[in-house]
Amino acid sequence: MKRAITGLLAAMITTASPLAASAAEKAVSIVLVHGAFVDASGWQAVHDILSAKGYQVLAVQNPTVTLKGDVEATRQVIARAKKPVVLVGHSYGGAVITEAGDLPKVQSLVYLAAYAPQAGESVFDIATAPTPGEDKAPLLPPSNNFL
Repeated sequence: MKRAITGLLAAMITTASPLAASAAEKAVSIVLVHGAFVDASGWQAVHDILSAKGYQVLAVQNPTVTLKGDVEATRQVIARAKKPVVLVGHSYGGAVITEAGDLPKVQSLVYLAAYAPQAGESVFDIATAPTPGEDKAPLLPPSNNFL
């Protein structure tokens, strides 16, 4: 799984505009945002590949206590970026980049197997809403403290 994500992200970044800039020109900084129940170390292989290609790569170490706290931690990392930012979120990190990605320095958002909520929409909103054409949400509310 980690190899697949690493390969996919590396392929996207080496072929997609504006990230396909020449080796001497790297026009963007890349900020990586992890999902829930993990930490930034999961991005190590991606970080190493992109850094070797000359990109400034920053991985956010979110506290994962509240969405607001994670958004603030991500914004602090964005502020440290030297160039316009491509913000990459995996899993729950998609919700974080949706909220943190409204800064002028953020050039684009990349959702990698991630939640992609609208601004102000939560992961809970997505998880409890019925899939189009279905009458029940894919994740039902707990009953007697059990899922």
